[in-house]
Amino acid sequence: MDCSIVPLKKVKDHFMISTIDFFYPLVEDPYVQGKVGCANVLSDMYSMGIDEIDTMLMVLGASKDMEESDRFIVTKEMMKGFNDLAHEADTAVTGGQSVLNPWPIIGGVAMSVCHKDDFVSPDGLLPGDFLVLTKPLGTQIAVNLRQAFNEKKDCNPLYAKTKHLFTQAQVDSAFSTASDSMAYLNRTGAKLMRQHKSNGATDVTGFGILGHASNLAVAQKAQVHITLHTLPIISGMAAADAAFPDVFKLHEGYSAETSGGLLAALPSQAAAEAFIADLKAADGVQGWVIGHVSDRKPGSDINTAELVSPKIIEVERFFHK
Repeated sequence: MDCSIVPLKKVKDHFMISTIDFFYPLVEDPYVQGKVGCANVLSDMYSMGIDEIDTMLMVLGASKDMEESDRFIVTKEMMKGFNDLAHEADTAVTGGQSVLNPWPIIGGVAMSVCHKDDFVSPDGLLPGDFLVLTKPLGTQIAVNLRQAFNEKKDCNPLYAKTKHLFTQAQVDSAFSTASDSMAYLNRTGAKLMRQHKSNGATDVTGFGILGHASNLAVAQKAQVHITLHTLPIISGMAAADAAFPDVFKLHEGYSAETSGGLLAALPSQAAAEAFIADLKAADGVQGWVIGHVSDRKPGSDINTAELVSPKIIEVERFFHK
């Protein structure tokens, strides 16, 4: 699934759990980009209920196509954002690798040594579980829409087809919500997974909500089927998606997300509601029950997931404190 899980040779019942990820710029502010890069790396670990990270390594690409003065500022700010969020996560960057590259790159490795009882294996979902999502969808569209509205070129189909649907203020608001979401650590969700006895989870990133739900279903030991019935979406991004039905595919569940939320399976409706209430009380962040787990479909040889006539929830802002 999301992480490498390797048993330690010299210590019984302990595992080295690690992950790596990196990507190119999504936001204008290099400091925020650094924070998003760090949150994105750590999210794989958090999806296993691991909230204590032993160490991180940084993967950094400095743009060789920038002027030297610009490259210095951008690289410095990306590193600062990454390091600051690592500090917020109670871990530290202890090494890494840097290269010159046409585009800036930021990402890294996260590692932790865990006892077998200190993490949530992603393959324990059971029929009757309720699925909770901890961040809204639509970040890819919000980022692309902001860029299109900043450039204001009618030759860009995204701008040409949406300039009558949104004001600049609405686009900026959606982008702000997406930025807050992408830079937010899923750490509290990781703690709550263990507290409320989650049976497994994944984080929602490049494959979209249905893509990751399908991967999660296939990874299960039990014979299960996942049904998604609700899509919490950053305000306005459902309308933007509808203007490009064959591009983003948000309504179909396949729009890519960056540093997305946890899709966590809780053993009962009461546990799911308690998880959501505790998340909001701790961080001012809203979660939603968006689906459930049932028995594998009759006649099917594999576990599957589907999105069925989803209810759309418009999410105006990320933090609710």
